[in-house]
Amino acid sequence: MDRNSVTGFLLLIGLLIGYVVYNNYEQKKYLEQKHTDSVANAKVHPKPLAPVAAAPGVTPATDSLNDSIQNSLPAAYRGQAQTVVLQNKDLAVGFSTKGAYPVSAELKNYRTSDKKPLYLFNGAGNQFSALLPANNNTVATSDLFYTAKQDSTTNGSRSITFSADMGEGKAVHLTYTLPVEGYMMNCNLRLTGMSAATLSTTWQTQALHTEKDLETERNNAQVYYHFQNGDADYFSFIRTEKEKLESPVHWIGYRLQYFSTALVSESKNFSNVTVSGNATSPDKNVVAVSKNTFDLPLSGTEPTANLRWYMGPNHYKTLRSYGIDLDEMVPLGYGMMAFVKYINKGLIIPIFNILSGFISNYGVIIMLMTLIIRLILSFFTYKSYLSSAKMRVLKPEIDELRAKHGDDQQKFSMEQMKLFRTAGVNPLGGCLPTLFQLPILFAMYYFFPSSIELRQEKFLWADDLSTYDSIANLPFNIPFYGDHVSLFTLLMTASSLFLALYNRNMTPQDPNNPMLKWMPYIFPFMLIGVFNKMAAALTFYYFFSNMLSILQQFIIQKYIINEKTIHAQIQENKNKPATPSKWAQKLEEIQKAQMNRTNPPKKN
Repeated sequence: MDRNSVTGFLLLIGLLIGYVVYNNYEQKKYLEQKHTDSVANAKVHPKPLAPVAAAPGVTPATDSLNDSIQNSLPAAYRGQAQTVVLQNKDLAVGFSTKGAYPVSAELKNYRTSDKKPLYLFNGAGNQFSALLPANNNTVATSDLFYTAKQDSTTNGSRSITFSADMGEGKAVHLTYTLPVEGYMMNCNLRLTGMSAATLSTTWQTQALHTEKDLETERNNAQVYYHFQNGDADYFSFIRTEKEKLESPVHWIGYRLQYFSTALVSESKNFSNVTVSGNATSPDKNVVAVSKNTFDLPLSGTEPTANLRWYMGPNHYKTLRSYGIDLDEMVPLGYGMMAFVKYINKGLIIPIFNILSGFISNYGVIIMLMTLIIRLILSFFTYKSYLSSAKMRVLKPEIDELRAKHGDDQQKFSMEQMKLFRTAGVNPLGGCLPTLFQLPILFAMYYFFPSSIELRQEKFLWADDLSTYDSIANLPFNIPFYGDHVSLFTLLMTASSLFLALYNRNMTPQDPNNPMLKWMPYIFPFMLIGVFNKMAAALTFYYFFSNMLSILQQFIIQKYIINEKTIHAQIQENKNKPATPSKWAQKLEEIQKAQMNRTNPPKKN
């Protein structure tokens, strides 16, 4: 006879000789079985009691018996799951009375790409659960049933308290509070009749598809974490599926392309943290699943933990307002290009915010931003064009040196450097100003695809500046290109090629570097497949920037730079005693040393 049969037999005998006498005993047995199942995290429900033959003269009453058992259990172990909603102006959070954790989060001010209500997460794939100490065993908060009570305060915030009575003076209370507006929810967990310093906790979120391109969403799925010492880092689902953190963590954030959810420890002490996740779900409605485990610290005579729970947009200003570096989840520059995030924070974002304060058309804002940035960089642009003009003036003399020395490249290089020095021309004068402009280009590369303000904003033929524009959807996929045609990308490529041709006519070419000659024409085609999937705001910016470069270069070279004046100045410099720079001296010494190694002087 198996265990369930024995239990059923004992229950039936107990009913015959006096159910009231054995009620407490049976309750204890049931709780012990429940605790054992919880600690093992059993996925299979216990088998129902096996039918037992009724004693002579006794009518079986199995249904009423089971109802009696259920009614005798503490409230935390019986009930039916229901959904309760706590909401404010911006956010509506749905909770289950079984587990007392958020099962859905609707962002009221946003819509999905197909104009439906936007849920950051919704459904059974979400969980927040802690293991509680009970009778030398553990029970998960997600396995308990709770009663819910909603309240409001004088300042307009609303709260909901979930309480689970576990019997024998033990209870767990979870209180969630939302302000009148905003996306940050306070969470308070309090234990009664139980003692613990930490709780082993699991937080799982199944993020839903909200944007136009699922692949881009999955590529952007990351878990960010902010350490107790102030450092921040992130975990990418593409790089790996699991990572163990060595140091205590202040907060853990799960970032999608334009929305995030984050858990913040008020004590700054999530310990023993493991972050994991994957973005390979066959369900196209699911972007990725993040599962994080950690030890939740408790304090006080009634063990208590205070948390904050963010569920909202990746809006830089909003995240920054909380003062705990949640804005690190907005990818304004990372990896080798981490330095450009300071350009975005100190220059690009302030300009963008000022312009968007009184201009509603974001296409116009992008054009004005481009003009402002061009004005800021105009000094470097002028220096670059001036250096190119000097090189054009010296080209006949350089050609003479090249013809004079033929294949002796080292001798030609030394004579060329001497010519530059006597003429007062810096050969790097055209490169350095251009290099100073590159950080701005990289900053824009991160800024536009990360700006939620551009989401679902229309401009010209683009329906959404935060994703690619498409003038034609192809019935097939072209490798390294895609299944659509982005007109802004084509315009960006065409303008890049035109700019390269224009520069070729205005800049002296080095016949000894054929790759350098053709690279400006090859490079746009190398990137066309990458930018075909990029945000329309970014490709439009690059296109408009190219057009301004062409116009700016034409004006400077046509009306500002006078090559005759430059030639006269160079000839005047040649008559002055040359004072070579330390860099030029060092370069000349290197060239001489190399020549001596190649052609050592002959001994007499």
